[in-house]
Amino acid sequence: MKKWMWIPLVLIVTFVGDRLMAYLLTNAVEKSEFRYSRLYAGEGKADLVFMGNSRGLNFYQPYIEKVTGKSTLNLSYNAMPEDLGAVLLRDYLDTYGAPEKLVIDATFLDRENAELVREFRVYAQYSERLDSLLKETDSSIYWGTKVAHLTRYGGEVSQRMFYYLTKSDEDWLLDRQISKNMVAEAAHLKPYRNNYTLARIRALSEVVKAYQAAGTDVRFVINPYYPAFQKTIMNLDSLSLDVRKLTGIPVLDYSKSVTGDENFGDYQHLNKQGAEVYLGRMLKDIGL
Repeated sequence: MKKWMWIPLVLIVTFVGDRLMAYLLTNAVEKSEFRYSRLYAGEGKADLVFMGNSRGLNFYQPYIEKVTGKSTLNLSYNAMPEDLGAVLLRDYLDTYGAPEKLVIDATFLDRENAELVREFRVYAQYSERLDSLLKETDSSIYWGTKVAHLTRYGGEVSQRMFYYLTKSDEDWLLDRQISKNMVAEAAHLKPYRNNYTLARIRALSEVVKAYQAAGTDVRFVINPYYPAFQKTIMNLDSLSLDVRKLTGIPVLDYSKSVTGDENFGDYQHLNKQGAEVYLGRMLKDIGL
């Protein structure tokens, strides 16, 4: 066989191998207990839906389900940006209809995160919105996933999807107490601003309106901060005012509601004990 004839043969074998392996991995995606797999595999319907960045993990699902008797889906993720969160929420509403309540930690309006959008490419095959957001964010990654399907399965989000193939992902919250070093350094923290924008609030308000029109009770909250850190945040009041102005929904501010080192894992996150302290109050306030 002439040497040049190996070229199309190698290309064919590579193409078939890529598609076969991607098909097998797709089965894994759809069987995983990871919350985004459940969202897109038809297993995500819940009474209560939550959204936020890593601080949204303070919506500690095992405790909420225990005290309310209602099913939950927490779509929060570390460094979740508004545009990605909006896509996930719209896809949920289209697939499952209106949940009883949607609770959003308003502080997740503070960022863009193109890297996390790229990480979610593993789920773009299930969502036209997510596929479009990926294309808008990084066209090279987008086209790469079209040519070589295996490129969908790299990165942290895919790793977590595989990790949760055989276990629940509802127990993400920190199970440690804030370190003594962090406590000592808290006296020297610099002023901090939440980098929210009015454009992000307006964009999210369209999603909120869709949920309200479908019959969902939508609530905005600000989850607790470590007290010394909370005092450094310069614009939580303006965040609350702007969210209310642009969405028509008041923000329930719990940023000062929990104290005690034993209730925090770090400056911005409660631990499991602190979450139960916080949620005992918040759930009552929103009628649960």
